[in-house]
Amino acid sequence: MIPTPTISNDSLGNGGAAHTLPLVPSAAGSWKRALLPAYYAATWPLREWDGRRLAAQGRAPIVVVAYHRVADDRATRWTISNREFRQHITWLARHFDLVTLTEAQRRIAANENHRPTVSITFDDGYADNCREALPLLIRRQIPCTYFVTSQAVLEDRPFEHDLACGMAPRPNTPQQLRALIAAGVEIGAHTRTHADLGTVTDPAVLRDEIVGARDELQSALDCRIRYFAFPFGQHANLSPAAFALAKENGFDGVVSAYGGYNFPGDDPFHLQRACVDGPTSRLKIAVNLDPYKQWKIRRYEYR
Repeated sequence: MIPTPTISNDSLGNGGAAHTLPLVPSAAGSWKRALLPAYYAATWPLREWDGRRLAAQGRAPIVVVAYHRVADDRATRWTISNREFRQHITWLARHFDLVTLTEAQRRIAANENHRPTVSITFDDGYADNCREALPLLIRRQIPCTYFVTSQAVLEDRPFEHDLACGMAPRPNTPQQLRALIAAGVEIGAHTRTHADLGTVTDPAVLRDEIVGARDELQSALDCRIRYFAFPFGQHANLSPAAFALAKENGFDGVVSAYGGYNFPGDDPFHLQRACVDGPTSRLKIAVNLDPYKQWKIRRYEYR
């Protein structure tokens, strides 16, 4: 069982400001969300044809999705409700092979994949995820890689991006992470301080954020940390030096978060991800070969 301590308004800090300063979608964001189902329906015939064609050729995509926080307060744009998350998982389990990052890499390296495939990940490390979301995955035996920021979870520090929004949901505790490991969840590193590595030029700082974070987590949790996730994860937040450092220091792979699909024969060390916090229509667009994304998004080349 995953320990989930009760979190009161006082424990959130700022006098419970998390509940009084929600980040509701802007008007522009709201109408874009409203158009997602229509866009998905309009592009469905092309998606279906393209997916069947690639599967028949053994080139079905391997999609990696990223969540952040699952909670019913909808406090930020990176928070998804428990109801929405259950809908996501039910739909994914019906239509895709749900695999570990290791199996995703194997299918990419094998240069052949006949089944649409998804691997589920989380970023940051929020205690709220242990209430319903992670227990759901564990009960259904759905694999998951859970990337955590070492300073937040080992020192019980709220995330700066949450504090900037006037809220402070608690990070996971080491006790929770050990329970997740015992239940089969893979823990990954997500830097020490949630730094934007695209702006880091000091080699010592870069090593501390990547290798130092991994070593801290391995020591505290008594497990091997095999994967690394870039905070923010867009092209501007990546760097060739960070990729090289991760590879030289024994990581099995790294993940970005700018969207894009992984196909058989691609580089299995760098797994592109899509953030899918939001309505089910956003998830469907992300994992079902979006023609716009295929045209617009280019793979980050670090070598």
